[in-house]
Amino acid sequence: MLKKWKKQRRKLLAIALASGVIVSGTYTDSAFASNSNANTNETVSQSAEEQQQVPQLVDAASIDAVIAAMTLQEKAAMVVGANTVALDPVNGEIIGAQARKVPGAAGQTQAIPRLGIPSIVLADGPMGVRIDPTRPGTEQTFHATKFPSPNVLASTWDTELVNKVGSATADELKAYGIDLLLAPGMNIQSYLLNGRNYEYFSEDPLVTGIMTSEFVNGVQDKGVGTTIKHFAAYNQRTLNNGNMNVSQRALREIYLKGFEIAVKESDPWAVMDSYNAINGTYATENKDLLTSVLREDWGFKGFTMTDWENGNNRDIVKQVVAGTDLFMPGNLNQINRIINAVKDGSLDEKYLDRNIKSILTIVVQTPTFKGHEATNTPDLEAGAKLARQAAADGMVLLKNEEKALPIDNDVSVSLFGTPNIEKMTGGRGSALVYAPYQVGFPEGLQNAGLQINEELLGKYETYVEELRATDEYKQTPGNFFVSTFPTLPEMDVKEDAVAAAKNTDVGIIVLSSEFGTYGSDRSKGDFYLSESKRKMIDDVSKAYHAEGKPVIAVLNVEGPLETASWEDKVDGILLGWQPGQELGNSVADVLTGKVNPSGKLAQTFPVDYADLPYADRYPGENNEFTYEEDIYVGYRYNSTFGLKPAYEFGYGLSYTTFDYENVRVNRNGQIKDKMTVFATVENTGDVAGREAVQVYVSAPDGKLEKPELELKAFAKTNELRPGKKENLTFDLDLKDLASFDEEKSAWLVEKGTYEVLVGASSTDIRGAASFKVDKDIVVETVNDVLAPQVEINKLSKLNE
Repeated sequence: MLKKWKKQRRKLLAIALASGVIVSGTYTDSAFASNSNANTNETVSQSAEEQQQVPQLVDAASIDAVIAAMTLQEKAAMVVGANTVALDPVNGEIIGAQARKVPGAAGQTQAIPRLGIPSIVLADGPMGVRIDPTRPGTEQTFHATKFPSPNVLASTWDTELVNKVGSATADELKAYGIDLLLAPGMNIQSYLLNGRNYEYFSEDPLVTGIMTSEFVNGVQDKGVGTTIKHFAAYNQRTLNNGNMNVSQRALREIYLKGFEIAVKESDPWAVMDSYNAINGTYATENKDLLTSVLREDWGFKGFTMTDWENGNNRDIVKQVVAGTDLFMPGNLNQINRIINAVKDGSLDEKYLDRNIKSILTIVVQTPTFKGHEATNTPDLEAGAKLARQAAADGMVLLKNEEKALPIDNDVSVSLFGTPNIEKMTGGRGSALVYAPYQVGFPEGLQNAGLQINEELLGKYETYVEELRATDEYKQTPGNFFVSTFPTLPEMDVKEDAVAAAKNTDVGIIVLSSEFGTYGSDRSKGDFYLSESKRKMIDDVSKAYHAEGKPVIAVLNVEGPLETASWEDKVDGILLGWQPGQELGNSVADVLTGKVNPSGKLAQTFPVDYADLPYADRYPGENNEFTYEEDIYVGYRYNSTFGLKPAYEFGYGLSYTTFDYENVRVNRNGQIKDKMTVFATVENTGDVAGREAVQVYVSAPDGKLEKPELELKAFAKTNELRPGKKENLTFDLDLKDLASFDEEKSAWLVEKGTYEVLVGASSTDIRGAASFKVDKDIVVETVNDVLAPQVEINKLSKLNE
């Protein structure tokens, strides 16, 4: 009987610990361990007098005293997430089932009530607040706004708008009692098939860093935290835990640069480590990355955490020492390992203290600590309005032959493509947001006043329903990682297209991405349209053009796909992305001209997959991949090696036209601590619009070879009426112009003549100026770390 009682008592204590509450009481059996090595005879119950003497977490100044008062068990628990999977390792779900305070949130930290430490809640994600929409015992719903994904936001080139999306996201986080957002993601879109590229902003580190900073500032100005991720070189999913071999220069200039900008410009509360290894060392165990670079070089003041994993396949001592502060989602085994490591001397307790201080420094800033009460009533109407604006502003007009767009909002249209029936509003996994509604294409176009071919739409509804009833295409239950909808082949519409072309004014073809699983990359075949989709384009285009009527393609996609083989068959192409819950309305806004498209590509569209510099090597082998293209990522590669893309970085059409003039730099053409670039933009067309102006620099080759050009600044004009102008200025400092010298471990501006190129895209340059640097300038010296352990056959102009 006594044995049974002790067993039950241990279970209750474990439950209390895992749920984020370390209970008070006297115990002789470990609440933290499944082995005898962690047993303890400590007493944590206190009299009222003793309780008054225990330090309490009341502000930042109290943190040191609170840490000093912690037991070893409490310290170990403090750095490990409060995860229900610890109670049921077999059936417990790693993602989405940890948080009891907010069901469906990604996780929460441990609470230690006797020291005044609350449990804070962490929630995904990149497209809005990801929590469960329903809860037991209530009929109330808990929806959130499904905002456009980061690659859509980047395509707006509008920093103010991105800041507003961050602010609106913060409002919903606070409404639901969430303290820390596990976003934004900011890895570079250097590999086309990365299945999570839509969660990231751009192939360019400047766009990535600035957009991240604006989003983070928008969230954190409301008193809620953000987590920038995945740190670092997490640019593919096929080798999720693989080793990435990358040069120090490519790391500093491409893969770490966005993180550096974000840390320095927005001071994010947290950073999430990536799964992969970098040059032989896992990111979570990498002291060079997490301490030397993140904290010493950049001055990061928040805490770091692991990505969600079982935590048992890493060296936890190395992780703690390296600077991984919090282990998520957390399990009891990790607590045991930390306790045992301190007891056997393999882990100095000072590292635990240091990491806990980083965590508590953030805890005291959170809404939970400050006593904020969740209302569970976010302003979803305001969120939807902003989501619609951001989605429309991020759409990119790729083609507009003979001004096929905009179309009048009283014309009749026929919609082709299965995405008209199944809404593709956003990604899977952490990006899955339960919105109160999602607007599809037919509904959005009807809302805009367009007349829809109902007969054709009905045929599509029947077609999709019948296919989903088959074993091959049925909807599966799915989980966090796996898509529930196998991609459907397109319906044969040859005869329907002929009839539709006779009876409606415009044919609109919706083309969607091929979907894989969240846990891996896409395949090469996903870049190309399927045979059934190509046939649909042929049939619809021939039928409508025979009647002298236009055909518009709308791309409902996660990222770039092949367009060169079919773009001549349609009159207009609108890149609609997967822009969140207002998909249909925002597409209709652009198609009808209610919104003049001003989005521009933040990622290059290649002509063919074989054109990519890594096409014959990706995704690597033997759990290893080498970044041989080095600094030549995206447009840097195309411009330097003379490869024409389908649509270049920075490209995007408008319903109006813009002229650039008066492009110049500082009067004397010399740089001291900064260089100012000037340009004037005029709307020379017939309708009001906005223009995303881009500033590139072409640096001279010296000791270090340089890309043909690199983006150094950008801005979006105000809405300009026809004939109106706007004067723009851009300040470039020495660090903006510097390249990374591996031998010096320093940022270096080399002497020579620099060309400043101001334009509408990376190839559409509208004005140029130049300035000279008389001597080499070492701008900043940093820690000499993260050197590759193998020789890298780096792409170079010298080898061409």
